[in-house]
Amino acid sequence: MVQQERSDVDPAEVKRRIGPVGVWTGVLGGQPAAFGRTVAAEVEELGYGALWVGETPSNKEPLVHSAILLGATRRLVVATGIANIWVRDATAAANGANALAEAYDGRFLLGLGVSHAPLVRARGHDYERPLAAMRSYLDAIDETGYEGPLPQRAPRVLAALRPGMLELAARRSAGAHPYFVTPEHTARARAILGPEPVLAPEQAVVLETDPDLAREKARRYTSFYLTLPNYLNNLKDLGWAEEDLTGAGSDALVDAIVPWGDPETVAERIREHHDAGADHVCVQPLVDGPAELLPQLRALAPLLVPR
Repeated sequence: MVQQERSDVDPAEVKRRIGPVGVWTGVLGGQPAAFGRTVAAEVEELGYGALWVGETPSNKEPLVHSAILLGATRRLVVATGIANIWVRDATAAANGANALAEAYDGRFLLGLGVSHAPLVRARGHDYERPLAAMRSYLDAIDETGYEGPLPQRAPRVLAALRPGMLELAARRSAGAHPYFVTPEHTARARAILGPEPVLAPEQAVVLETDPDLAREKARRYTSFYLTLPNYLNNLKDLGWAEEDLTGAGSDALVDAIVPWGDPETVAERIREHHDAGADHVCVQPLVDGPAELLPQLRALAPLLVPR
């Protein structure tokens, strides 16, 4: 088990706040703020514990976006999945996160990640030694002085796939937020993290029972992420062959990454992550448009949310 180095992080409290199931979506970043507020309020009402939002160069800045969503809710945790460390310096990330934590009663969770070489280089940065870069970034956050009122620093988790980043997540944060993974990865991650850190994998799902239609929708998702070396290398570590990883992925890979079918079938994959050691699963419905998001979350909630 990895020994945690930070004394101000309580993974158990983070687990309590986010609960066993949350929602991950990239849909809201390109929609009006009013739509995001409506979605956040209903996600809370449905009983999901957290709402995770991502970061792209063309959508809402994630800390500002989180403030919009936090302002529409009373209990829901809003998390970044993830805020890219190459986009803002450590002082900006720390001060922004702490401001949100203080303003919204500790309901903000800062997810940090190193992103991917092609995306980082497109922004004019050198993607060298990402693990060392994350370690230095965390050092700088911990050295940041914050003079505003702050009952407790904002907790953080790290986007982590492979052993080095998972070990860093266990030592220097509340835990890990793996993306584009399977329950087999969740089991490996738990073994590396040990029992205490938060493990919150993302799980994309397709609510469609027709195999051809379901895989077509799933491949819109897999075709992008299979172009990114970090995800490819992680899947190779899990034993996937080169032919499975070509193009948008083999049927076997697509089915392993993106469960599809009726709500009961999809919910079984979420349970597999929990059985493998996940504390919290971030469910991402792959939708054709924003209008589909809430109906799908409504269909899944009775099967996923504890009552």
